[in-house]
Amino acid sequence: MEKQEIEQKIQQTVLMMAKEPKNTEHYHDLAKYYAMEGVFDKVASVYESLLEIDPKDVQALLNLGNMYFYSNDFKKALKYYNQAMIIQPGNYQVYYNLGNAYAELKNFAKALHFYNRTLDFYNQSPDIYNAIGMLYHDFEDYVEAKAYYEKALSLDPENLSALIDLGHINFKLYDYNQALKYYLKVYNLSKDNKTVALCVANTYALTKEKENSYKTFEEALKLPGDNYKAYMCYAIACSDFGDYDKALNFYNRAAKENTEDATALILAGNLCSTLKKYNEAEDYYKKALHINKMDANLFVLIGNVYYIRGDIERAIYSYRAAVHMRPENDEYKLVFIQILNDYMEEARKDEIVSDVA
Repeated sequence: MEKQEIEQKIQQTVLMMAKEPKNTEHYHDLAKYYAMEGVFDKVASVYESLLEIDPKDVQALLNLGNMYFYSNDFKKALKYYNQAMIIQPGNYQVYYNLGNAYAELKNFAKALHFYNRTLDFYNQSPDIYNAIGMLYHDFEDYVEAKAYYEKALSLDPENLSALIDLGHINFKLYDYNQALKYYLKVYNLSKDNKTVALCVANTYALTKEKENSYKTFEEALKLPGDNYKAYMCYAIACSDFGDYDKALNFYNRAAKENTEDATALILAGNLCSTLKKYNEAEDYYKKALHINKMDANLFVLIGNVYYIRGDIERAIYSYRAAVHMRPENDEYKLVFIQILNDYMEEARKDEIVSDVA
């Protein structure tokens, strides 16, 4: 519906509300049109007015709860969901929404309680089993999570959410072959899903299937969307396979794709340092420092490069900067003190040799 048509509908509905101020259907229609325009403060106002007329309108309560839920105001969402539960204690959707809100608030016990109440009234929706699986997943009980995802699949074998979550679970359990099986099912059902394509490519890399990994990364790069993550993942895979020049190329592309994130430059610097290309490593770290000027760890990395090249004074300067920025970091202090002591001891040796001579 075009914007002009929505505005006409709003005007028509307001006129009908003036004629029939107690007809709650008009309020629902007006809230719907405001939602189409994205004016959610007006949506809330309309529903609040509706509830003054009919405090037991469960749909208004659920819609208000959902509006606040998707605005991340979970406590306010709970207020309306609880009111709806009192009015309709047999409505499974109310319990499901309550479970979702408590899950977002990281209250495992209450979330699980309301999900189980949902199942008491309706147990044939894969979404409910997925939600319980995600709850266990978030609390790192992967075995239970896996069981619920599999239950969701038993109800809907092509449920994309369950398939991809099972892929994630098996990935975290280091069962990469099983993870790949689920990722490929999702990818075959949704070829335009860039995130899933990257999951497939990354898992191929971990199962040492280089050709399939690179092929899928290339497919992912052609899909619509931001390529920063794709370049980063591709670079890491290339590095793991020993294609270091290719890895650096993708790190450089990633850095150009997102000029506000220094991660690609830091990883490129780390790779160069591992390859003993210390001058190149220093260049990458300094570029990263232009983005993250207060990153103490970058001063440590630059100090490491100076130290390995034997430029001890500049190394000490970099380590000192890191200590000043993070005085609570004992590791930085120990490295700085050790290198400073070694430097002073070496200087004393030179003075003794000079005196003897």
